[in-house]
Amino acid sequence: MNDYKSTLNLPKTDFSMKGDLFKKEPLILEKWNTDDLYNHIRLSRKGKKKFFIQDGPPYANGNIHLGHALNKILKDIIIKSKIMSGFDVPFIPSWDCHGLPIEHEVEKKIGKLKKDIPKKKFRSLCRSYALQQVENQKKDFIKLGVLGDWKNSFLTMNPKSEGNIIKQLSKLIKNNHLYRGFKPVHWCFECQSSLSDAEIEHQEKKSDSAIVLFKAIDTDILKKIFKININLNNYSIYLPIWTTTIWSLPSNKAIAVHPDFEYQLIQIKNNFLILEKKLTKKTMEKIGVLNWNPITSFTGKKLEKLYFLHPFLEITTPVILSKHVTSKIGTGAIHIAPDHGPEDYDICKKYKIKISNNIDKNGIFLSGTHKLLTNIHIYKSIDIIIKLLKKNNNLLHLEKIRHNYPHCWRHKSAVIFRTTPQWFIGLDKNNLRNTALKFVKDIKWIPNWGKKRMESMLLTRPDWCISRQRTWGVPIPFFIHKKTKELHPSTEFILKKISKKVSNSGIEIWWDLNLKEIVKENSDMYYKSTDILDVWFESGSMKISDIYINDTKKEEISDICLEGSDQYRGWFMSSILLSSATIKKSPFKTIFTHGFTVDQQGYKMSKSIGNTINPKKIITTLGADILRLWVASTDVSENISISHEMLKQTSDHYRKIRNTIRFCLSNLYDFNIKTDLLSSCKMILLDQWIIEKTKSTQEKIISSYKAYRIHDVFQTILYFCSIYLSSFYFDIIKDRLYTTKKNGIIRKSAQTSLYHILHAIIRWIAPILPFTADESWNYSPGKNSKYIFTKNWYDQLFNLPKNTEINNLFWKKIIAIKNEVNKILEKWKLKKIIKNSLEVSVTIYLDKKNKNILNVLNNELKFAFLTSKANIEEYHKAPLEAYCSSKIKKLKIYLKKIQGTKCLRCWHYFSSENKIIEKEKMQNICNRCKDNILKQGEKRFFL
Repeated sequence: MNDYKSTLNLPKTDFSMKGDLFKKEPLILEKWNTDDLYNHIRLSRKGKKKFFIQDGPPYANGNIHLGHALNKILKDIIIKSKIMSGFDVPFIPSWDCHGLPIEHEVEKKIGKLKKDIPKKKFRSLCRSYALQQVENQKKDFIKLGVLGDWKNSFLTMNPKSEGNIIKQLSKLIKNNHLYRGFKPVHWCFECQSSLSDAEIEHQEKKSDSAIVLFKAIDTDILKKIFKININLNNYSIYLPIWTTTIWSLPSNKAIAVHPDFEYQLIQIKNNFLILEKKLTKKTMEKIGVLNWNPITSFTGKKLEKLYFLHPFLEITTPVILSKHVTSKIGTGAIHIAPDHGPEDYDICKKYKIKISNNIDKNGIFLSGTHKLLTNIHIYKSIDIIIKLLKKNNNLLHLEKIRHNYPHCWRHKSAVIFRTTPQWFIGLDKNNLRNTALKFVKDIKWIPNWGKKRMESMLLTRPDWCISRQRTWGVPIPFFIHKKTKELHPSTEFILKKISKKVSNSGIEIWWDLNLKEIVKENSDMYYKSTDILDVWFESGSMKISDIYINDTKKEEISDICLEGSDQYRGWFMSSILLSSATIKKSPFKTIFTHGFTVDQQGYKMSKSIGNTINPKKIITTLGADILRLWVASTDVSENISISHEMLKQTSDHYRKIRNTIRFCLSNLYDFNIKTDLLSSCKMILLDQWIIEKTKSTQEKIISSYKAYRIHDVFQTILYFCSIYLSSFYFDIIKDRLYTTKKNGIIRKSAQTSLYHILHAIIRWIAPILPFTADESWNYSPGKNSKYIFTKNWYDQLFNLPKNTEINNLFWKKIIAIKNEVNKILEKWKLKKIIKNSLEVSVTIYLDKKNKNILNVLNNELKFAFLTSKANIEEYHKAPLEAYCSSKIKKLKIYLKKIQGTKCLRCWHYFSSENKIIEKEKMQNICNRCKDNILKQGEKRFFL
């Protein structure tokens, strides 16, 4: 039997089915590092058109999480796909290194010592911590297979970066976008600093809600307004206000009513209340009053500039008009504390009401507020204030409510609005808001609803507070006049000098700087600012010309920015505003946003909940390529769920793709491209068709990569591997590959198609599965470069020859009928009627039109269905027991277990009269196999 066994064309390859990615990937990374793969790729693309992706810098703080992995993998997929498209794609990873997150971690490490450590030493500790975190995160990003210029990463704490940030600040002053204001800003007591809108998150909070009475002073004036003849001298008239910030009552400066709302005066026993008409019933129900007497009604504007007594301070409070008063909740009147709210501040500014601040940076009431409140924290003051209200009979109602309230994104603690002197970028100074809105229209947004979201945020955004009262960050290097609080008249010139010094030596030079070194005259009239810049200003100042110094022209904008959807109010906003203010351009051509990683139930991942999945664990157990494939398989426009079950499913998808490549490689072990590669006209029609299908699939994949539809790329690759190859094409050609003549043209035809498919697929997966692509490339015949990443998309695929009788519709029909046949075969296998489809003879019953189509296959039909025999008959001749297809009209299928001898070589069954008896050792092989062993081999046209 050895004679015929030796002629079997069995697969031979070292490319194993089992990936063992977690073992192989570190070795591949070591090879990439040794060969300096990033620069190797850059050299291969020298002179090509450049494509720039700007890396939104993550904080240099803590281990990477799934959100980090998702973001960097998406960027790397796009980078590698652009490389395959022929671009030169530099990538310099970036990190945000200043700010509260780093300070917070260092403070935790030094504990109680933080008060005793000099600020210079503290900044040094922060720098060391940030550097350590950058190195840790860098190692993990590299393990994900992300290629970049890791040795020259961009850090906001590099001296040149710090100097450039100060330079951008100078441009803001030059373009008249900066001002100093004494106005309410978000203030965190834990941070002891102002916060920007991007550093605020809203969470549910339980608060005391109160209706508080303000007593009227001049009843005679009210009597004229109300046009009533009641003697009001014997009664008290109150204007009730509703508040959820009882602690802010000591800062009350006015009461606001809506000018157009209808208010009414109602009588309750010996008192009168002024309430918004729609809210009267709700208010009465809250205080438990069933009966009241409406006296008269009037519009809110009638109350303007009337004065009421403060409920526990010895001051009077005017009524002012504001359209931000609501009629949906409360009483129709709100107490105004301009120190603690931007709307309150704006309306008081309009009425020229004096603004002051009676709370320090820790939330403690200053002396002079009230004798019972001095040195009391605002949250502890609530009980004291309630007692004062009750004592004066001015508390009409008190209850607990739950409502959304701003919290510090870092400490998760409630924040307040606090009036302090800060530096602001004025959104309406020198037309900045409109300029930014114009550039938003120039950007391509993915998803496209991003444009409307950003426009809406810009339209309603308040002025940007860019100053912080912290230690670790780029200083605001201003010299401020001690009396006037104005900037030094030579500030622009001063900033340029300081920018150069910082670029050379870092930010410490500012803190060590003697004022007289810069300001020669009248230096004693100025003091140095101690504020630092908002970290969003730092990252928003980044331009690709600052990062890719050797690759860009001055102020060139990036092709794409890809970040999470939280960056609309963060990095996207700061970048657009600063670019609009400084270079008068959009900073990005395209903004691509992705959702957040959540668990299988859609809950945000949190260590406290215990639903997190560590990307490091995925890498060390399944491999980075599995994590990358999960990213590619997900629609990232929404929140992205992940679970161990999903990763298992992803592993199954990976196995399908890997096995496809393995099949190609294992059947190309003896393929010589110089002697065996056939032209399209010499190939069997099925092989011609699969190459054309590969070409059309590649066109779809390239189009999806170009449009950043990574999810569609994955779906297309998986569908091609599963449906066209594994379930159809590979099944059919196995017989040709394993049993036909080794050097016969029909085997070479199949191998030629496998060669083309292999070279196409490795390129398709290279951006998504770089480790697998690299490993596969090493085994690929005909490779002419060390790395797949220096190649373009495969360009050796061809279309079907013109005027061919076999076209896509024909093969679509074959696949559809084959699927119907397979359904019955699987049932027979489950019932253990057969073990293998070759034990079957199949008869297909079709209408005349489709019968003529399939008749073209003639004797090759059985190879399509993997049966030992296959016949075609007219539809009306089908026996009653034939299977009737529900998917294809006028299709019936009849199976019969075949009788005969099983060929030991090809496993097809043949009749006994075809046995070869002259050679005993070939008694149980069919004539077809004999021809393939001893003669010229069989011929085929279709399959």
